[in-house]
Amino acid sequence: MQQTPVLSVIVPFFNEEESLPLLLDQLYEALSERDFRALFESPFSFELLMIDDGSTDTSADIVREHIELRPEVKLVSFQKNFGKTAALAAGFNYASGDYVVTLDADLQDDPCAVKELIEKLQEGYDLVSGWKQHRQDPWSKTFPSRIFNMTTRVFTGIDLHDFNCGLKAYRRNVVKSLELHGEMHRYIPVLAQWKGFRVTEIPVKHNSRKHGRTKFGASRFFPGLFDFFTVLFITRYLRQPMHFFGMLSLLSFVAGFGISLYVTIGKIFFNEAVVNRPILFLGILLIIIAVQFFSLGLLGEMLTRDTSTTSHFIVRETVNVEEERDS
Repeated sequence: MQQTPVLSVIVPFFNEEESLPLLLDQLYEALSERDFRALFESPFSFELLMIDDGSTDTSADIVREHIELRPEVKLVSFQKNFGKTAALAAGFNYASGDYVVTLDADLQDDPCAVKELIEKLQEGYDLVSGWKQHRQDPWSKTFPSRIFNMTTRVFTGIDLHDFNCGLKAYRRNVVKSLELHGEMHRYIPVLAQWKGFRVTEIPVKHNSRKHGRTKFGASRFFPGLFDFFTVLFITRYLRQPMHFFGMLSLLSFVAGFGISLYVTIGKIFFNEAVVNRPILFLGILLIIIAVQFFSLGLLGEMLTRDTSTTSHFIVRETVNVEEERDS
């Protein structure tokens, strides 16, 4: 029976055949250093969970070749490209280690930073996120990223500089409690802190891309924006949706009732015309909207009693992967 690993390293990838061989070598070198292993209680062991997000090149074949020589390497291949959020969710499902680290496969994340993340984690934190303080990317990526990070920081109150850094370290109970879908990998620190976990960040080295091109373009902007509003809602009103919809209903009803009362008083005391007045229709519309918001709140309260556990990805193949350990 194989020993349960202390550390799980999750690497989602999509068409990274040029980067994977060097990345695996760098990871093995970083995880084999004596100073790094000294951070853990002996005996130390690890697993490398390589999550193939539907690659169409030879990336999965490269991982299979490494599995024959390195038993710590494990492969989970998707039926098609489901996105980074699904890849991380699958990695979290299969991870067995007490510590979990994630990093991207494009060689821009430095495997040597894993040691620094674990050291910070052992200071009592539950999630440590990397901060690409000196990011080696073109302005077309860095500028939108700064806007995104600033907006997320302002609306969530979480003082992080880089929410979307792929290099993160977690305690096991964090990853087993996260429910990811859509493009929510960008908001993992927000979701973790909402659940009561201690979150922090440290600066990490960021390298320029050596092979291939980025898989994240402008098409991801609007899905990410919509998920931002979703995260704001679920972190504040998921358990009490009536607090959100009820407030909207109350505001709409007060405005509609006030307008209707104004028209009624004008008719009774000043004999003003009621028909063909746009303001009257506005009042009626606001009252109808108030009823709809109230109904949504009630439906939301009932739906919170029923949590869906459906996976948002389909696994085509697993290699060298055992059943998930109980949380």
